Amino acid sequence: MRQKAGDLLSVIRVFIYGSLLPGQSNHHVVSRYVKSDMPGMIAGRLVDFGPYPAAVRDHASRELKSTIRGQWITVDRQGLAAMDMLEDFYGVEERNEYDRIWVSDLESPGLAGWVYVWDTDRGYPAIAGGYWPAYAARKSG
Repeated sequence: MRQKAGDLLSVIRVFIYGSLLPGQSNHHVVSRYVKSDMPGMIAGRLVDFGPYPAAVRDHASRELKSTIRGQWITVDRQGLAAMDMLEDFYGVEERNEYDRIWVSDLESPGLAGWVYVWDTDRGYPAIAGGYWPAYAARKSG
């Protein structure tokens, strides 16, 4: 099947690392919009916000050279809108729970897209290992 140029422009890449991952509590929010997925890794660190993590890309994460493992997904604009709603992202100059920023994958040059992050850890504890599913499984017991 041949894709139209407009179809290519409507595909958006997002790095997911927490409750949106397959098998996690909020995967249903994005699952019907996912066109493709692949593993990935970005710079940053995860903090434990209770039922889900937050990615932080701050001075401490740069000093520690922390990494976050997750998944790159491609979605359409409706998928991005569903994630924006979940993450309480209202726009660049708005008050948001998470900011949406552009990042590159650490292991695959040229692979880049959006990720939802906090600007600080807000006092929440760091997640060792940078991979939410493994941490969540240990945490729940």
